[in-house]
Amino acid sequence: MPGFSAPFRRPAGADFCDDARVTVVSDPPPAVIDPAAPPAEPARLAEAFQLFNQVSAELSSAYGALERQVEGLTAELAAANAETQRLREQAERNARLAAMGEMAAQLAHQLRTPLAAALLYAGNLENPELPAGRRVEIAQKTVGRLKHLERLIQDMLLFARGEVLGRERFAVADLLRELGQTFEPLARQRGIAFALDAAPAGLDLTGNRKALAGALTNLLENAFQAVVAGGRVGFGVTAEATRLAFRVSDDGRGLAPDIAARLFEPFFTTRADGTGLGLAIARGVARAHGGSIEFVSAPGEGSTFVLSVSRGGEAADRPEAA
Repeated sequence: MPGFSAPFRRPAGADFCDDARVTVVSDPPPAVIDPAAPPAEPARLAEAFQLFNQVSAELSSAYGALERQVEGLTAELAAANAETQRLREQAERNARLAAMGEMAAQLAHQLRTPLAAALLYAGNLENPELPAGRRVEIAQKTVGRLKHLERLIQDMLLFARGEVLGRERFAVADLLRELGQTFEPLARQRGIAFALDAAPAGLDLTGNRKALAGALTNLLENAFQAVVAGGRVGFGVTAEATRLAFRVSDDGRGLAPDIAARLFEPFFTTRADGTGLGLAIARGVARAHGGSIEFVSAPGEGSTFVLSVSRGGEAADRPEAA
């Protein structure tokens, strides 16, 4: 709107001139864009494109350098992993050699004692003046020492092989019944209460029945050795969705901590007629069936051993057999 002048009337009581005027100025008219006007300067567009290309080139160069750095680090990591694997394999090989050397020395010691006894007994048999009754007694002792040697060698072979071959599906109740028939006469003879829990009906297991029977026999023999007349040995099995747990318990003398720490050590035994391989073999059997052996024991409070296996009998990833 164009500017205009209008008379200004003095309010009542005002002391300034009646003829004063106020000038009101309107906003300027909006600018009008001419369609025929030239566009922004081409130089600015060219500068923008040049800057964009420069930044893109710098980013591409940085990406290439980073990619080469990653490739270099990957190569170094692969080389380090290969060296680590080589050192690990070498350490494992050295450990096996050391274990074999120690085992050979222990085996020689284990063989020497019964062999020396058998030779001594056999030498007495050469005495022509030996009474017939005494001769029979010495012959029986000689055979006993030779059988001990045979059992030691068989246990050693089982331990060295470390695998359980041949699998079959069988009823767990049949296995428990077989072991019960073996140990119930011994329990009656020694005055020991043998509590055999019946296996759940229809419970089957896939595995090496003979090897499992041998492992459980070892646990039961140890339990009977730990109790005296009037003691108790319990044996049973519990089933889960994928695993079975065979439990052997006794109320015997229990295990001291120093003995418990070495319990699965090959050739370690507290029995005069033991080979020291029974528990090591039993643990190997459990591991070959995807399981393990755990135990709880304290002096004067008895012991409980639990041998667990996979119901499918498949070996799981496990640590190296001792």
